[in-house]
Amino acid sequence: MELNHLDLINRRGIVTGAGQGIGRALALEFGQRGGHLLLVGRQLSTLTETARLVASLGGTTEILVEDLTQLGAVERIAHAVASWSSLDLLVNNAGNVRAGRLDLTADADVHSMIGLNLTAPILLTKTLLPRLRQSGKERGSILLNVSSGIALVGMPFYAVYAATKSGISQFGESLRRELIGTGVHVATVYPGATDTAMMTSQNAGSDLGWGRSSLADVITELIAALEAGAHEINTAPESRRAMQQLNITDPLAVDAALEPNLEALELAVRDHRSI
Repeated sequence: MELNHLDLINRRGIVTGAGQGIGRALALEFGQRGGHLLLVGRQLSTLTETARLVASLGGTTEILVEDLTQLGAVERIAHAVASWSSLDLLVNNAGNVRAGRLDLTADADVHSMIGLNLTAPILLTKTLLPRLRQSGKERGSILLNVSSGIALVGMPFYAVYAATKSGISQFGESLRRELIGTGVHVATVYPGATDTAMMTSQNAGSDLGWGRSSLADVITELIAALEAGAHEINTAPESRRAMQQLNITDPLAVDAALEPNLEALELAVRDHRSI
């Protein structure tokens, strides 16, 4: 697919999960490029801090405290930007994770991951797509979905999370093809394990295949790829990319490589919860 340079200057758009981690970092990137952003998240305190940081870089923001899984959340977000003259950016970043053996996973945790990681971004995109298409005709618009490296290599004890992130990946791929020629640039990013607050309760290290990248490195690579017009953006370290390639050519070899450390990995990740 031919790549076309994307202009990230003066974007007007929405960032979900903007209170911390990758969402906050992306808000800062668009903010320092003159963006006007609606910051969406669950906690006023973290959103307020993101807004302060964006303002210090020259951007402007509005804040909406919202749980995207609640009834009417998508409509409230759409209403918050209804008066804007244009909407040319949507970053579907909000997500949560609960790790552990599937048979020990609470039904509520299954519904929580599916609701926030998959259902919410699909419904939000569906609702805002007419406006993104309109802006696409004028200057081009950007839809950025944050998936995960786990969508490329399904890891044990993350079955539901992997399902949601694989789902958002295929959602993006299908929608990209649906929107060819409309001016809506659909991109999906696949971060590997990243040193953010989301990972503080996860205790697996590089010895178990969970070496972490710095947030700064992930964002630098993501923004450079987006500016270059990439649609599929993989920010995983080289060691993980080798496993991703092996998973394509010989997936059972990945099974065999993971098997000796399954018990240790379960112990290291069983308390991994982001919300």
